[in-house]
This record gives sequence, C-alpha cells and structure tokens, in this order.
Amino acid sequence: MMAQYLEIKEAYADALLFYRMGDFYEMFFDDAVLAAEALDIALTKRGKHGGEDIPMCGVPVHSAEGYLLTLIRKGFRVAVCEQMESPAEAKKRGSKSVVKRDVVRLVTPGTLTEDSLLEARRHNFLASYARIRDEAAIAWADISTGAFHVCEVTPEKVSPEFARLAPAEVIVSESEEEALRNIAEDLGLPLTPVGRAAFDSSSGEQRVCALFRVETLDAFGNFSRAEVSAMGALVDYLDLTQKGKLPRLQSPQRETQDRVVQIDAATRRNLELTRSLSGGRAGSLLSVIDRTVTPGGGRLLEQRLSSPSRNLETIRARHDAISYSLDQSLISTDLREALRKTPDLDRALSRLALDRGGPRDLAAIRNALTQAEAIADIIGGAELPALLSEAAHTLTGFDDLLALLDTALVADPPLLARDGGFIAPGYDDELDEARTLRDEGRSVIAGFQKTYVDATGIASLKIKHNNVLGYFIETTATHAAKMLAPPLSETFIHRQTTANQVRFTTVELSEIETRILNAGNQALEMEKRLYQRLSDAILAESARLNAASRGLAELDLVTALADIARGEDWCRPRVDNTRAFNVTGGRHPVVEAALRQKGGESFIANDCDLSAEDSAAIWLLTGPNMAGKSTFLRQNALISLLAQIGSYVPADEAHIGLVSQIFSRVGASDDLARGRSTFMVEMVETAAILNQADDRALVILDEIGRGTATYDGLSIAWATLEHLHAQNRCRALFATHYHELTALAGSLEGVENATVAVKEWQGEVIFLHEVRRGAADRSYGVQVAQLAGLPSSVVERARVVLDQLEKSEREGGKQKALIDDLPLFSAAPPPPAPTPRSSAIVELLETVHPDELSPKDALDLVYKLKEAARS
Repeated sequence: MMAQYLEIKEAYADALLFYRMGDFYEMFFDDAVLAAEALDIALTKRGKHGGEDIPMCGVPVHSAEGYLLTLIRKGFRVAVCEQMESPAEAKKRGSKSVVKRDVVRLVTPGTLTEDSLLEARRHNFLASYARIRDEAAIAWADISTGAFHVCEVTPEKVSPEFARLAPAEVIVSESEEEALRNIAEDLGLPLTPVGRAAFDSSSGEQRVCALFRVETLDAFGNFSRAEVSAMGALVDYLDLTQKGKLPRLQSPQRETQDRVVQIDAATRRNLELTRSLSGGRAGSLLSVIDRTVTPGGGRLLEQRLSSPSRNLETIRARHDAISYSLDQSLISTDLREALRKTPDLDRALSRLALDRGGPRDLAAIRNALTQAEAIADIIGGAELPALLSEAAHTLTGFDDLLALLDTALVADPPLLARDGGFIAPGYDDELDEARTLRDEGRSVIAGFQKTYVDATGIASLKIKHNNVLGYFIETTATHAAKMLAPPLSETFIHRQTTANQVRFTTVELSEIETRILNAGNQALEMEKRLYQRLSDAILAESARLNAASRGLAELDLVTALADIARGEDWCRPRVDNTRAFNVTGGRHPVVEAALRQKGGESFIANDCDLSAEDSAAIWLLTGPNMAGKSTFLRQNALISLLAQIGSYVPADEAHIGLVSQIFSRVGASDDLARGRSTFMVEMVETAAILNQADDRALVILDEIGRGTATYDGLSIAWATLEHLHAQNRCRALFATHYHELTALAGSLEGVENATVAVKEWQGEVIFLHEVRRGAADRSYGVQVAQLAGLPSSVVERARVVLDQLEKSEREGGKQKALIDDLPLFSAAPPPPAPTPRSSAIVELLETVHPDELSPKDALDLVYKLKEAARS
C-alpha cells in the first residue's frame, strides 16, 4: 500500500495527497505534518519507512469539504485520490492485492464547484495570462457557472484588469512568472506557474476547438494569437485538474478594454467597491446596495460594479428597465417574490456537467424552471423594455424538460445519489416493483402463502425463512403426502424432512427470494441509471439553461436596483456623450446608510459641477479634516460609477457625461514589505494617474504631497494640479490643505475653489458638511486635535504656538527667528485647564434622570429648557 502511495504522490509532488482508505482520506510523511498543523488535527504515526516512523493524519470522507476549504484558503493544492474498485473486487486478483487507486481531481482555488467551498454571491474566476512577443491577453472562466471570457491587454492595463476580475487563481507560463509576480503580490493573487508548452497557441487552438466540438474558432470571434494562447492554457489546466472531465463552458466571449470603465487596484481599494478597507464585505458599496434575492443576481451585481459600462445604449437600456420596474411596482413585487424561491441554476448545472452533482441539483433545476415559468406568466403580455423582454424570452420553452423532472423526482430529494429514494413512485414500473419487494417483502410473502393455501387446501401451511434454506414452505407430515403426490408435486419441490415437518419450495418462491434479497441493491442501481438519464436530459439543454439563468439574474438585478431607488429616493441619471458632470443633492450611499443605522442622523447632500467642453474642470477643495472632504470626493466617484453600471444614483438630479476612467488617490498607507513609505506609495499612485488619465477620466485626489516637507509637498501638489489641467484635461476633485493653491483658480481656466463650511463657536469648531464655492482661510487643525482627545495642555500650547506663527507671518519673514525663540521643549508646567462655563441649562440637566421621566415630565422639561435658554 505504501509503495502505491509513494508512486501516486510522486506525480503530485506540489500538492497534498488525500489518499482514500475506506471512510477516511489519509495523509502521510510531510503531507501529514503540514496538514495536521494547518487543520489543527492530531498527527499520529503508522509503520516505518527507512527505519523511521511514518507521520500520518486523516479526515473523514463525509466531512472532507470543510477541511478542503481550510487548506485551499491557506494556499495548499489538494490531489484527491479515490479507490477505483471495492476490496472484494481487489481480492479476486489475489488475497493480498491492493485496491486500485488514482487521483480523480486536483483541487485548486480556481477550480472549486461545491456550494460549501464557494461564496454564493461571488464569481470564482480561474484566469490565465499569456504574452506572445508584443501581444498579451487574459482569459478567465468560472467553472461553477460556465462563464468564459478573454481580452487583449496592454502592459499598463494588466494590473487594472486583474484588479477588476479578482481571480481566485492565475495560471502563468514559467517564463512569465517573474514578470507578473509584483502585480500578483500587490493584488494578493495566487500564481500557478505551468510549463511553456501549455501556452503554445497552435495546440491551444486545437484544445479549445475540441472542447466546443468545432473545426475553427472563427464562429466565436477573431482572436489574436495571445488570446488563443491564454484560452488554450486555461483549457489545458482544467483538463489536468479535472482529470479529463472538462466543465461545460459557455462559448468564449471576447471583450475589449474600451468596453468598460478602467479602475485600477488602488482606486477600487479606496472607493471600497466590493470590499471595505478592512477586507470584509461589510461597509463596502456592494454590501449597501445589494438587494438581490438570488445568488445569480448577486454575482451579476458584483460583476457590474467591477466593470461599469462605457456603452451608452447598454447604460440607457438598463435605466429604462429600472424605470419600468419603478412604474410597475405590483409586477416588480410579484417578480421579487418568485425570484426569491429560485435556486442557483448555473452552479447546479455545472456540478452535473462535472459529475459532482446529486439529486438536489436535479431538483434545483426543476424548481428553477418552475419559478421561471411562473415569472414568465407574471410578465407575459406586458409591454416590456428591450432588456426585460430579452430576459423574459429566455425563460420559456422548457415544458418537456420540466414535465420530465416533475414526474421523475420527489419533492425533497436526498443530497447524494447513493442514498436513493429520489425517484418518484409511479415513474418507473421496474423500480416500483423493486422497492415493493425491498420495503414490503413480508406482505409479498404473505400473499404467496395465501395463494399456496388456496391451491393446496392446507390451512396450516406456512412460509418461513432461515439462513440455510432461505424462504421455504412448511407443513405437517400428515399433509405432506398430499403435496408429494401429483398434481401438487409438479409445483412443490421437496427440500427437507424433519421429525414433525416437511419443507418444500417452488420455482416461483425461489425467484422471488432472490429478487427480495437483491431488491435493495437493484433499486439503488436503477435509481443511479435514472439519475444519469435525467442528468443527460438536462445537459442536452445546457446552452438554453445558461441563457435562462442569465435572464433570471438580469430580472433580479433590475428589480433589486429599482427597490433601492424607490426606498432610498435615488434619481435616474442623464448619461450622454458630453463631458458634463453635474450632480445636484448628491449623497454617499454607504455613509448615509451608516448614519441611519446609528440613530437616524441625516446625511447632508451637496452639489458638484465639473462640466466642461473644451478644457479641464477641476474643483480645488479646501477645509478642515473631519469636515467631509473625502466623503464628498468619494461620493461623486461612486455616483458616476453607479450611473454607468446602469443604476439610479443617490442624488436629486445627475447629468453624467461618459467617464472612461476613474482614478482615486485617497487615504494614506505604506508598503513596508516592498520598502515603500507612505509618501512613496502616494507618489506611485499619483504617477499612475498623471501618466494614464485621458480627457474623459474622473480623478479624485486627496491631500497630495502631505507626506513630505511643507514646501516640497506644496510644490508637488501645485505641479500635479497644473498637469491635470494642461495635459490630462480631465474632470477632477482636488482636496488640499495647501491654501496657497487656491490662487490657481484665478489663472487656470476651469479651476474653481470650493470649501467645506464650518462654524466656530466659543473656541470650538462645528462641522456643517456643506460644500460651497470659495476658499477656506484656515484648516482648524488645533480644534480637530482637541476633538480627537489630545491632552488639554497640548491643545493650549498648540494654540499659543499657532497664534505666534500666524502673527509673525503677517509681520513678514520672522518665522525662523520666532521658532528659534519658542521654548518648544521647555519644562514649564502646562497651563491650567480652562474652567468650565456655568449654564442654567446644564445645571437643570444635571438633576434629570431620563429613565425616571414620564411622558408628561419630559414635556415639562422641554418647557423649562426653553425658558432657561431665553435667560
């Protein structure tokens, strides 16, 4: 057995080998040591190898999926080695023959299909990157849904594309591994290097053609050699990991980079589109706007958020669909109720194609088609906009398949085919008979006994059973003579005579005995055959079922976006080919939702107008920290993004000219692993923006240059703003504390000053969160420091220093002398804390115990407070 193990392990040296032994997957040697630590399970030993103990650990087969998920998340690959025959079959070759085993599947992050290993509302993409001379391409597929795409990429677009796709695993040629390593580390992508032969474009074309059973790929599109190379490598890797059981992929869809808005990794991270800065889904834009009720709709929403469209017709068609859903609220409500009961059609279909499915996948497809039929009835006959009409058209035409599944399956089948009991009674006569024999053997034998009593006239005749004779007919010696004589002797065959009894059998009884004893296995085998027949019938319709799944997802997403538009008072944006950007009453959807959860505090809406035809349009935003500058910047980027995914937007009105790129440089972080300071990271991200942004880009920059000396930072911010205006000529929001930059509004056309209003009252700052035209005269840093909880002595000392610095600046050129004179490091005692001001209102409130107030007492208290306020 160990010789067999070592032989199999040699072929999968880079993976943990799950070696099936009965009801356990066992691991040995280094695999056992690594797995025991990763899974926190006991490490034992069994036998010796080379004179040393063999480390060993194992996991039960029935709960292996949970362990697989843990290992995959910790970066392991797992080769699943199954028993290919039963021990009884192995013994036929000799008493010491080892059961045949072989690897049936290589489990990697990008090849998962089980529901327990996947997030239902996220795609799980496997991607491949190929480069042939000056051409490069990325292909990606989700084998759990069948999606298959490919696109060409330029060197500077490789990172943004991978950031958009967020694949679970990336296949790369050994020769390209080093070139892609930095991008993979930045984005946290697991790289899987494979041999260069897998990326050969000629053999790659043959592999893809063989997968889709076509002679040429021309029917799918005009692919470059790099695209064919990437697709071929992906198919080859799937063939390797699935051990020849290739998934049913949809026809490859060729995408172009100008089809979607370019958003780089830093921008996605800063805007928290699908993941918050903490790494989880909570707090992201996706978590706030996701009101879909099906897994397919959730995946489609994430895909749209990651890839906003640049096609005006597509965007307007999506807006039209939402408008219809808002107008027809009763239909939308019925649709959402029907959709809520719809299973995940895509993933059930994929598991069946990979032979990893079960009866519940058959039932999921039946239930999905039932709901599809109900949904088609709800919207049948209505005048639908184009997008909804196309979706509705995909839901019909499955009458025969649905009738077959309805007739064949029970309402609630078991998880595994080997459990049996999923075929409905009445579907197959032979199966019903086998089940009757299995479940009602006693009543069948009782029926035989009555028949024999009637035939012989012997009332005391009994049918009994023992382990030697099986079923037999028993009667007394007195009556035996009658049965031994013709004509009964022709039917009843003598088996045994005892002291007081004589035993007989019949051909019919012997046959029924065999059938009863084998009925359980026969029924199970019959169900397995019927399962395969039903599975084949489903897979024959896989193309149309995939289309129906896309239609259901589209309907779900449209009604979900209509639901949030209605509930949150969002408006339909006007999107066109101009360079307009005019938002009235814009809000940040995530911050607004968070404020509501905290107790109903309302969000302060703000306007933003970056419209421009022939020049740049830049707002230079000043104001203190905590006033809401970053929120204002982000909310306008999110509004443009939501508009271009085809959603309504959180605003009173919005006119958005198509945005080609969204760039965001907000927040501060370092990259210690690669030796980059916070300032260096900021400069790298700013360089990417200045080198790539075109005149249709939307750029938001926050505090450029703050990570270095004041004059260095000011110079960089100044030059950056000039470059955005003169070279990039884009629409931009530029937040800064360098008030000197506000002078540029007077000399650069299209640059305007704006500020976030605050109010100072009795030495404290109150944030109004209102964006107004004009420039701030100060940053209120000391007041914000006080709010943050700095010791009062530090705050007061800062006020003194600030007052003297500002005074010296007004007098001109005396800062250095002043700083030299300031006792910044003196040991002088801190000034006393300010004496709290007395107030009649405060004194009154000090005597109040809210938990003890009755409603009348509370009303009386309000009158007293008003009276105290007047005095």
